[in-house]
Amino acid sequence: MRTLILLGGLLTVGVYADVSCAPRSLNNSVVCVCNATYCDTVTRRVPEAGTYIAYTSSKSGLRFSITQGDIEDADTSYSSADYGKVFDLQPSKVYQAIEGFGGAATDAAGINWKKMKPAIQDTLVKSYFSEDGLEYNIIRLPIGSTDFSTRFYAYNQYPKDDTALSNFTFAPEDIKYKVPLVKSCLSAANNEVKIVSATWSPPKWMKVKEPQSGISFIKEEFYQVYSDYHCKFAELFEEEGIHIWGISTGNEPLVNMFAGVRKDETAWNAPSFAKFIREYFGPTIKNCSVKDMKILAIEDQRYALPLFFTKLQSDTEAMSYVDGISLHFYGDKNTPASTIPRVLKEFPDKFVLYTEACNGPQSPKDEKVVLGSWDRAKTYFTNILENLNYNVVGWLDWNLFLDTEGGPTWTKNFVDSSIIVDYDKQEFYKQPTYYAIGHFSKFVPRGSQRIKVKTILPVTNYGLDIIDFTTVEASFFDNVAFITPKGTIVVIIHNEGAEQNCAIQLGDSQATVLLEAESITTVEIPYDGKSLGTPCSQ
Repeated sequence: MRTLILLGGLLTVGVYADVSCAPRSLNNSVVCVCNATYCDTVTRRVPEAGTYIAYTSSKSGLRFSITQGDIEDADTSYSSADYGKVFDLQPSKVYQAIEGFGGAATDAAGINWKKMKPAIQDTLVKSYFSEDGLEYNIIRLPIGSTDFSTRFYAYNQYPKDDTALSNFTFAPEDIKYKVPLVKSCLSAANNEVKIVSATWSPPKWMKVKEPQSGISFIKEEFYQVYSDYHCKFAELFEEEGIHIWGISTGNEPLVNMFAGVRKDETAWNAPSFAKFIREYFGPTIKNCSVKDMKILAIEDQRYALPLFFTKLQSDTEAMSYVDGISLHFYGDKNTPASTIPRVLKEFPDKFVLYTEACNGPQSPKDEKVVLGSWDRAKTYFTNILENLNYNVVGWLDWNLFLDTEGGPTWTKNFVDSSIIVDYDKQEFYKQPTYYAIGHFSKFVPRGSQRIKVKTILPVTNYGLDIIDFTTVEASFFDNVAFITPKGTIVVIIHNEGAEQNCAIQLGDSQATVLLEAESITTVEIPYDGKSLGTPCSQ
């Protein structure tokens, strides 16, 4: 065993001068408080040869607490008296490449951002996108309004039945909130930030509402216009220097089939959905003047995947236009993660990106925002761990910033956010969920490839190849590992129990890391491997 060297949040080492969390104890953990003059930061340190660096956040209040230690010869005794967890890294077996992590630049996020003083606006954006923040590299940019707007609006609402979309211009919310916020995010980031977009609803004149159910669908005569609507959006933002990388077929088409669930949103049934992609949306987006946009289909819960994909996979022309599948996390507890490789096993060229997640939508009114909730952080990082182990290439939070009520939202759909702003006090609070996402986004850059991890202790079925779906459905993933473009291997570990030692073995070497009780830890070790091998099909 070696002695851990605690670097801690206040210590300055070499070029590193991170600022520690200003904790405020609330509920069962802490928030980190930021204002115009103070906000915690985290810098990724480069582990020297023969050493590792670990970053830990815990229920007890640690936030990116840093430890370092030496790489030693592997201990093959695997004694449970010495180790609570032993993982064997197998970098010759690689899986998906990562696209990234991020959040949504909704109207609500922009409104809350704009209510803060300029110095705090700058700190808010840097907290997510800068090198001493979480290094987000994906933004979700809504097309028109969402439930997190102060009103319903769409582009080209007037004149009605204007199939030429002659009045397609920026909404006031774009000019005042979304465009400035997105540009600020792009400016704060050192690496490329990709933008994905989705429509909640087009102008009402494009839709028909069933009188009995109240469900709204796109009128078939406007399928082409609705496709042009998306291209026009991309072209409009391109003129502002905001390039749309991925564009969705529409937000939550199945959820919107449930009468009374949504206001002014758009539903699809599977046959119409496939026809829309095949004959209209696919050709239009691929021929749009904004080149190389990825088409993301489904944009709904896991349970929608087999329902829509059954029709899509039999429509080879429609599928030829689809680059990836976008999913939301809300129904994950009701649908096993193995649904993803089951459905997509014949389409290894299609990636899966999670584009929305938040806590609180089903909570009581006084629990929409819960400051300092470690339980909500755990909900996030366990979901991310599970989905990354099923070949998901990225994971996006919902609103970047919300107020202390969980809004604004014109539909009264108040929820939680990873950063909550209090504009009366001119301070903001980094929730435990902020750090939950950061343990991935900060240390798993775009281009990282997941590798196989064999769990030796505790004795489980974890780390199996995702081929035997029946066995794997019962597994709980408490770890994931990646080879990064920075010449390292990064391992993220969830410790749900008491403090314990964890051995991370790579060949005949080992890093022994102390895992704090009820914590998430990211460990980075040098790796000089020459080849990643061929990605495994799952």
